[in-house]
Amino acid sequence: MDRHGTIQAFVRTADLGSFAAAGRVLGLSASAVGKSVVRLEHELGVRLFQRSTRSIRLTEEGRLFHERCRRILDDLDDAWATVVGAGETPRGKLRVSTPIVTYHLLMPVLPEFTLLYPEIELDLDFNDRLVDLIEEGVDIAIRSGDLPDSRLMSRVFCRFQHLLCAAPSYLARCGVPQRVRDLDHHCAIQFRLPNSGKLLEWPLLLDAGEAEPRIRTVFTCNNMEALRGATLAGIGIGCMPDFIVRDLLDGGTLQLILPEHLGGGGQFNLLWPSNRQLSPKVRVFVDFMYSRLVERSHDRVNHATS
Repeated sequence: MDRHGTIQAFVRTADLGSFAAAGRVLGLSASAVGKSVVRLEHELGVRLFQRSTRSIRLTEEGRLFHERCRRILDDLDDAWATVVGAGETPRGKLRVSTPIVTYHLLMPVLPEFTLLYPEIELDLDFNDRLVDLIEEGVDIAIRSGDLPDSRLMSRVFCRFQHLLCAAPSYLARCGVPQRVRDLDHHCAIQFRLPNSGKLLEWPLLLDAGEAEPRIRTVFTCNNMEALRGATLAGIGIGCMPDFIVRDLLDGGTLQLILPEHLGGGGQFNLLWPSNRQLSPKVRVFVDFMYSRLVERSHDRVNHATS
């Protein structure tokens, strides 16, 4: 077996968890796959798998090697598809890392994407951790905020507005603020940014010389779903992106607070490595998300604050 075949045997074994399963995919015997992996370990001078009578699992060296090899094999697949003219039909696994809260944005449009591109296998990791796309073999990441990594290309695909909301039960109990200073002594549900640990600033527009309201924090969390749940429960006033509360506002389950005194806004960006030609599967995902969500985000922000 040549080096390319050996790496394929290793990657499939790591993916599927056994020599037998890898052999079935590659059309080889379990013994042939196992011997190929052993030769690779000898050549590298490291153990890639910890073996027991019941299972095998990657060592730390094996995990790092697996990440790099997966990326190399994906690049080869993309290069092959382009050269032989099959690049017009995007295919292969597409690994996307995205914040947990974005499932509100993605899930309404992803079924259409899978119908348009049935040969692309979507692998979504909903996680607030900032991944290293290049080191971890991620094709696309979705992020908000600053984009300092010069190794990445980016494209805005969704703009959003942070809104102040409260449950009718809370407002009946504590009153409806009419001006920013009316927020004094109201109860606040605060969001702690997962990566920096800082609290999300409320996007209040203050008049000249106007002091920040003295809001009492009663609940803090680093998960927008939990923050939304606490707001629905009537604990206090929460600050959330418009796309996770628009249905609740339309249905009257939550009420918008001081919309005319809110400013700022944010955006989500699609990021991908800049050190290689854009693969067909990445290109169609970027174009699809942009076309589906940019116009919708403008309409949603205008509707939510009107």
